[in-house]
Parts: sequence; C-alpha cells; structure tokens
Amino acid sequence: MTDLALSQTDGQSQVQPRAPLDPDHAALAAACEEGVGLATIAGIEGSFSRRLGAQLAVRSDGSVVGSLADGCLERQLATDLLALTEPCLKRYGRGSPQIDFRLPCGGGLDIWLDPAPDRMACRTAIEALEARRPASLAMPSGSPMARRGYIPALKLRIFGEGPEPEALERLAIAAGYAVDGIAKADLSLGQPSRLPVADTWTAIILLFHDHEWEAALLQEALASPAFYVGAQGGEGARVARAAQLLANGTPEEDLAQLRSPIGAVAACRTPETLALSILAEVAGAYEHLHAPA
Repeated sequence: MTDLALSQTDGQSQVQPRAPLDPDHAALAAACEEGVGLATIAGIEGSFSRRLGAQLAVRSDGSVVGSLADGCLERQLATDLLALTEPCLKRYGRGSPQIDFRLPCGGGLDIWLDPAPDRMACRTAIEALEARRPASLAMPSGSPMARRGYIPALKLRIFGEGPEPEALERLAIAAGYAVDGIAKADLSLGQPSRLPVADTWTAIILLFHDHEWEAALLQEALASPAFYVGAQGGEGARVARAAQLLANGTPEEDLAQLRSPIGAVAACRTPETLALSILAEVAGAYEHLHAPA
C-alpha cells in the first residue's frame, strides 16, 4: 500500500509517494473506511508466522489490506467477514469445525471478526501513529483481547557520505521504511546535528570513514530515546571513539548501547552487503519493541 503526500517545490505542490505502511497499520487505516471489516488474531495455538494481534482488513468487494498468511486464510476470512452482521470469535486450523480448512503450520488461530469496527477509534489510532506516538484500539466486548496496541513505524536516521549510506538508504526505502539521510554537507564538524530529538522508534546509524565527525553526533544520539545507535569502524576506530566519548562525559551505560561493529554479519566487503547486514540487525531490534498485543 502506497500513500501520497504533498510537497512544495518552487512554490508548486507536487504529489510524492510515501513509504508503504506497516501491514497492520495499513489494515487499521483501511478499517477507518465505511464498509470495511477487521480481522484480528486473538489467540495462537502452536506456531504461526504472524504475531498475536496481527490484523487484516476486508473491503466490501472482498479485497484485503494487510497480511496474515499465504493467501488461503485471507480468502477464507474475507468470505466469513462479509457474511457477518455482528462481531464474533472464530477458530481456524487445529480445533476448528471447518475440517476442510487447514493452516500451513498445522496450528490453530482464534480470530476476532468485526464487520464494523469503531471507525472513530481507528482514525484516532492512525492519527497517533502518524504523529509518531504509540496507539491502542479497544476491542469489543467478547473478544479475548481487551486492547490491541500499536507502535509507530520504524525510521532510520543515517549519517555519512559515500556508497555505504547511499546503499543503506536505497535498501531501507525499498523495504518500505522511512529514512532521514544526512550528509556531511548538512553538518558542522564537531557539532551536533541540531535535528529534532530522535524518538524511541528511530534507529541512528553513522557511516563515516572520517571518524572525527562522529563524537558530537554520537553524544546526541546516545542521549536520545533512539532504540538503536550504531557506527561503522575497525577496532582502532572503535577504541579511539570510546575513549573520546568517555572523555567528553558520555556515561558508560550510554556508551554500552552503541552498536559497533555494526550489523548482523561479522565482516562485509561491499556497501550492499553492509547495508543488508545493518538493516537485518535494525529490523531485528525493532521487532523486540513490539509488546504483546
């Protein structure tokens, strides 16, 4: 799903594509529309590829927004939701009376089907997420889940210059993540970035070969609520960086949060491999921010 935003260029408004929404955010946004039903995973027996609370929206024409499985479950949910006039809890897979329908994992799901979710509550939750605030949606009486919580989408703030940050920006945008890319031309040596303080759902990544640019930026990043702060560099650069940060007054507990070496792969020899390595580590760390729904 691609959203659109207006930007100003030489006094003219132009439509620019936004990054795709998180699938659950996209389902929630679709549920703001009249005639759209909402399916929520309220219980999982065994293993399943989605988290508790994952959602799927079903439009009146049977089309779906979001992702819950391999397509078969989505089609069944669309059929079932369109036949409902009242919300209900329905079992799919193991333990379901629908013996001709099985989940690929062999497990069982309890899914809350709501043909007419609270539109105003859905809009309020989406507005909070767009403002980079966590949100929640009260589930109707009878659902085993009292509230469904959401966190804002992952954002990457990437500092640096050259092929490494360029490769990471390209990959992150292709994956649908929001990206703030800041080059050296936008910075002052030895000074913090003076950007708005990064929030809890932002990863800050420094990809400099000239490490003298790092200290003030890392002090700013480590003092922020950002869930991930990482910087590239060999062993010598890491030792010198840590010594400088401590000398500048960075608390040891803050310094311990710095990821370096950066990325999930121990050694990367191309910008593209480094970008994949970093994005894998960042996405894994972001996944841990999801509290149980």
